Amino acid sequence: MDAKEKVGRYEFVAEPFHVDFAGRLTMGVLGNHLLNCAGFHAADRGFGIAVLNENHYTWVLSRLAVEMTDMPRAYEKFSIETWVENVYRLFTDRNFAVLNAEGKPIGYARSVWAMISMETRKPADLFLLHGDEITSYICADKPCPIAKAGRVKVGDAQQVAEYHTRYSDIDLNGHVNSIKYIEHILDLFPLEMYREKTLHRFEVAYAAESHYGDVLGFYWEQKSENEYDIEVRKNGTETAIRSKVVFE
Repeated sequence: MDAKEKVGRYEFVAEPFHVDFAGRLTMGVLGNHLLNCAGFHAADRGFGIAVLNENHYTWVLSRLAVEMTDMPRAYEKFSIETWVENVYRLFTDRNFAVLNAEGKPIGYARSVWAMISMETRKPADLFLLHGDEITSYICADKPCPIAKAGRVKVGDAQQVAEYHTRYSDIDLNGHVNSIKYIEHILDLFPLEMYREKTLHRFEVAYAAESHYGDVLGFYWEQKSENEYDIEVRKNGTETAIRSKVVFE
């Protein structure tokens, strides 16, 4: 199988209702597009959610790191490429490139996914489904020049917000949607921050599922002028996610 068959490419337009006050695509919408591309690419190759659900499994996003040098503007066309970098027994590395209308990269993303049992919610062996066929889609020689998501540790944390999960936060799996966390975290920063700076890098690592009615506490530690480490705790105790936000 050649590299072209291993890499999926999907076309988009930055719709006016998907951009922020400055006319740039929001990170939340971009995150949804990335996850959709992962779904399209997996489904086209026999590893989509529908096939997994038939066997009582599903995909869950474990880590995501997005780094952008620019964002598509309202009405601009752009595309996203995605490919599998590695497959391990319990998780897989999937990368993305965001390309502008001229086909030039304006950003990249790295993600880690696990296949879990819908009954136990525990990670399952990826090779249980179709044997090791999934490894035939590995495209290790296509570069993704950004760093993988690091291990965020919030030390001297300050609680900056509290949020009660609502109907619109809950996804098909019955827990808080991955992208909703991104939106809630970016809402922690004032509008003036986005007027003066641009969001350069966003990392998120998912540690535990949250459900309808959970109370999420948002804690942050400012690492430098433009860098923040953030931890989201549910119901005052358990860590749900950890995140890093970098402006420039």
